Amino acid sequence: MEVIIAKDADAVAELGAQLVCELLNKKPEAVMGLTTGSTPIALYQKLIQRHQQGEASFRAITTFNLDEYIGMTADNPQSYRSFMNRELFDQIDILKANTHVPSCGLEDNPRAIGAAYERAISVAGGIDLQILGIGSNGHIGFNEPCSSLSSRTRMKILTESTVNDNSRLFSAEEFQPHLAVTMGIASILESRRVTLLATGAHKAEAVRDAIEGPLSARCQASALQMHERATFIIDEAAASCLEYGDYFRWANSENTPIIEKFGNFYELD
Repeated sequence: MEVIIAKDADAVAELGAQLVCELLNKKPEAVMGLTTGSTPIALYQKLIQRHQQGEASFRAITTFNLDEYIGMTADNPQSYRSFMNRELFDQIDILKANTHVPSCGLEDNPRAIGAAYERAISVAGGIDLQILGIGSNGHIGFNEPCSSLSSRTRMKILTESTVNDNSRLFSAEEFQPHLAVTMGIASILESRRVTLLATGAHKAEAVRDAIEGPLSARCQASALQMHERATFIIDEAAASCLEYGDYFRWANSENTPIIEKFGNFYELD
């Protein structure tokens, strides 16, 4: 597990963009796992900028988003499909047919939706790079605390804390779902590489538990400790509760020359 402590949120987004662009340079037809939320918006803005400057093309990639609300139609501005179109897809050269979000209507069987999504990922060849955020309670995707660490794509009932955290995005008269379809922890861990971005002091305790805490269903992000190629890119505020922060800074300074010489993606298969 690699931990990179950047000076601020902008630096986190820049490092994330560098990682994505290196993958695209090495494998233009890469399969990427994407996420929504406030933290990845800055990453997507960096990627859009690089595309506009002719430094990155997304035309050959395939994407799979982590999750989506149940009962939220794709054209609803609050849907994660709308979020991805608005914040990224509509501003780059990606083929919409190659972008996937685990849509599930109120009348759809979420168990069938989950299995179909897993098959689609497998048919695409698996995910080369999964981008993650982290919730204040340590969830990744919508895998809430006490979810199974061997879980696959499925329906999840959201915790009250997640509903409350997300309520700022919904007006009083809007329907706010309490159910979602999400990739499971086992699904995420099958990605060839995983990168989690976190910024802000409000994420510091969750980041500490994910990196330094025990492997536990109470903090779903702690499962990334079992991934051979997991990278946390966090700002100083999000790193403020780490006991071994100084070690991570030193280890990163030692690792940087190796990355500059050999690159980040020495294994893609």
